[in-house]
Amino acid sequence: MILMAILIGTVAAGVGSVWLAAFLGFAMLARYTQHMLSLAAGALMATAFMHLLPEAFESEAGAHELFAWLLVGLVFFFLLDKAELWHHGHEHHQGEGHEGHDGHGHAEHHHHHHAEPRSGGWTVLAGDSVHAFGDGILIASAFMADMRLGVITALAVLAHEVPHHMGDLVVLRHTSGTSRAALVKVSLAGTVTALGGVVGYFLLTQLQDYLPYFLVVASSSFIYVALADLIPQLQKRLGLQATVAQIAWLLAGIGLVTVVSGLAH
Repeated sequence: MILMAILIGTVAAGVGSVWLAAFLGFAMLARYTQHMLSLAAGALMATAFMHLLPEAFESEAGAHELFAWLLVGLVFFFLLDKAELWHHGHEHHQGEGHEGHDGHGHAEHHHHHHAEPRSGGWTVLAGDSVHAFGDGILIASAFMADMRLGVITALAVLAHEVPHHMGDLVVLRHTSGTSRAALVKVSLAGTVTALGGVVGYFLLTQLQDYLPYFLVVASSSFIYVALADLIPQLQKRLGLQATVAQIAWLLAGIGLVTVVSGLAH
C-alpha cells in the first residue's frame, strides 16, 4: 500500500510537473511563471515548517541532533549550488559566455536557458535525473512517516518543479528542435523520481530509526530552495498590483498545503 502510494506520488510530482510546465510554458507563453515561483515558495516553506519538521521532532530523536542535521543539510545544498554554479560558469566561459544579465545565474532550478546550446541539453537532462532521484527519496521518506505527509510533500515537490521544468523545456526545445521532443525528454527524466521513490522505500525499511533525519534533510532542501532560489527572484521593484499578486500567490501556496493537509487527514 505504501509502495503504491509512493509510486503514485513520485510519478505525479516527477512527470505531472513536466506536463504542467509544458502547458504553462508552451500554451500560455509563460505568463504565469512569476506566480508559480510565489506559489512554489509558499508551498515549500509551509511543507517544511508546518509538516516535515514537526513530524521529525515528534520522534524520539533529540532536538539538538535534528537541528544539527538541519544546519548540515542547508550547508550541503549551499555547497551543491556553488558546485553547479562553478560548473556552468566554466561551461559558459568556454561557450557563448553570455550569462549574467539577470543577476542570479542560478544553474539548477530556473536558468538552464543560459547554457551553451550544443551541450546544454545533455546537462539539463543529467541534472534533472539526479535531482528527480533525490526528490523521489524525499517523497518516499515522507510517505514512510505518514501517508498525509507524503501527499503534502509530493504536492510541494510538484509545485517547485514546475518553474524549474519551464526553464528545462526552453533549453530542450532549442537543442531538440521541437516542443514534442523536448517534452518527451524532460518527462523521461521526471520518471527517475519514481525510481528514487522505490529505492527510498527499500532503503528506509532497513533504516527506520533514521527516518526523522531524512525528514529534516528534506526540510533543509525545501527551505534552501525557497529562501535561496525562489524568493530572491521575487525580490524585484514592482508596482502595487504586481506586489499584491506576488504576496497573494505566496499565501496561496501556504494555504494550498494547509487545505491538502486537511483533506488528506
